[in-house]
Amino acid sequence: MMTGWLHDQFWNHGDFRWWEIVGWLGNFVFFARFFVQWYATERKKQVVVPTAFWWLSLAGSLLLLAYALFSHSKPDKPNWVFVFSYAFTWIPYVRNLIIHRRHRAAHMDCPGCGAICPPGSNFCPACGTRLQTAPIAQPSGK
Repeated sequence: MMTGWLHDQFWNHGDFRWWEIVGWLGNFVFFARFFVQWYATERKKQVVVPTAFWWLSLAGSLLLLAYALFSHSKPDKPNWVFVFSYAFTWIPYVRNLIIHRRHRAAHMDCPGCGAICPPGSNFCPACGTRLQTAPIAQPSGK
């Protein structure tokens, strides 16, 4: 019974339906991000949105956009509501990945205990060790 349904999902009168696989893969990837976020939050006991959430969001939304554009229920007529719903979702996902990368690059490692300290910190919040900060470039006033 299940194999008949599965067969019908991916085969249409002898033609393999590649876009159905892309659509289901997009749904799976997009849904998996919630498990990643839930696991990270439970582990830290505070709300956390890990980088993997944004990567899964980006991949899932692009797969679903491709499915919406190229898999037509009616010949040569995409479902424009479905297309529009994923056309711009990638923008905040990419922006959050950029912000995450910049934020991680700005963190400093404590020379005393090895803890990761927030940007602009003068002291390590874990052990109190004074952190070395890069000297601020002085503008030349000639």
